[in-house]
Amino acid sequence: MQYIDNIIFLILLVAGFGLFAKSLQKIYRNIRLGKEINRTDRKGERWETMARVAMGQSKMVKRPIAGILHIFVYVGFIIINIELIEIIVDGLFGTHRFLSSVFGHGFYNFFTATLEVLALLVVIGVVIFFIRRNFYGVKRLTMKELFGWPKHDANWILIIEFALMMAFFKMNTADWVLQQRGLLPEHGSFPISSTFLAPIFNNFSDGFLFFTEKAAWWFHFVGILFFMNYLYYSKHLHIILAFPSTWYANLEKKGKFNNLESVTKEIKLMMDPNADPYAAPAEGEAEVPSKFGAEDVFDLNQVQLLNAYSCTECGRCTSVCPANITGKKLSPRLILMKTRDRLEEVGRNIDKNGSFVDDGKKLLNDYITKEELWACTTCNACTEACPVLLDPLSIIFEMRRFLVMEQSAAPQELNLMMTNVENNAAPWQYNQADRLNWAND
Repeated sequence: MQYIDNIIFLILLVAGFGLFAKSLQKIYRNIRLGKEINRTDRKGERWETMARVAMGQSKMVKRPIAGILHIFVYVGFIIINIELIEIIVDGLFGTHRFLSSVFGHGFYNFFTATLEVLALLVVIGVVIFFIRRNFYGVKRLTMKELFGWPKHDANWILIIEFALMMAFFKMNTADWVLQQRGLLPEHGSFPISSTFLAPIFNNFSDGFLFFTEKAAWWFHFVGILFFMNYLYYSKHLHIILAFPSTWYANLEKKGKFNNLESVTKEIKLMMDPNADPYAAPAEGEAEVPSKFGAEDVFDLNQVQLLNAYSCTECGRCTSVCPANITGKKLSPRLILMKTRDRLEEVGRNIDKNGSFVDDGKKLLNDYITKEELWACTTCNACTEACPVLLDPLSIIFEMRRFLVMEQSAAPQELNLMMTNVENNAAPWQYNQADRLNWAND
């Protein structure tokens, strides 16, 4: 019976990490539904970009208040969970503050004091974020597209983080008071807990303090497992996916669009007077794709689907979008959110049927409308603003490519321009012989 706590701990640990691994496997499977794309070039630049943007938070601080608060929460929460190593060892083997024997008395005091300061910064950050999101009226955080689950999800994340930090402080305070009473060996330094909470806890009995310390310890552990598995249903997947998203980001200059290799080859063939149009294609040459552009998530590439999962719905992209600012329906944030929603729907279809069974829906029209797509000015403001280098414009561009090349469904003004280019080699409806008449005026 003395090992019952350790057995329960082991069961929870295996179940928690097992469910988390299953969720990651499902996300990986869904991303793999997209088309393969080679983004393994310039490896040195990619590692540097990931370290600077994802780990170093370099783009977050372009909005200083939100950026600095986010760094508090991000750094604090990640480093504090280093203590999870200690919790796991203590839970499995019945030890108490295992790392104190590894670090030594002096460094362990520094370590625990640092964790307390970081935990306080996390509390300050999440409280201010909660107020900003719910009471301050930041436009990008109160837009209609966030009504319902997105708003509740963001609030639940902040509440969970606050609760975990409170459990952390209660555990440390009860531990410290018991140490002062000589009932536990002296391990660690707790400047926040001993200063602000200990005067309250000094009034409690030894039995209640032991209960509080153990209850807070279990709450913190179970809370971490719950939070970890909640990520799958939350916009906070970016905690994990921001790193691969920045590594696989498009490193080309903004404004450079990709050309379809098959179309480029066809045009070169048409313009080469020595080319034989009836010659068989050389081995290894690109085949004509079965579909031009993207109609559904299967037609997007894997990095675009990864971007959809990585979006934290912060709205920085939408807040700088000129189309959205002027009242158009387009929201780059919503493009990524809708892509993720459709991808999740496809994933549930696969879970139910073993493989995808046509459900009569498409990303185009059922989730993203033509009005949204054609409102985009392709200015790249959204991709520039994203703090983790996501690219909603690439999804818009591929879907517009499908409309033009597969359905000939471009707006009349665009069709007229393309007709003029084809007939007159210019966007304007002038005869080629008259193109230089302007120079005579």
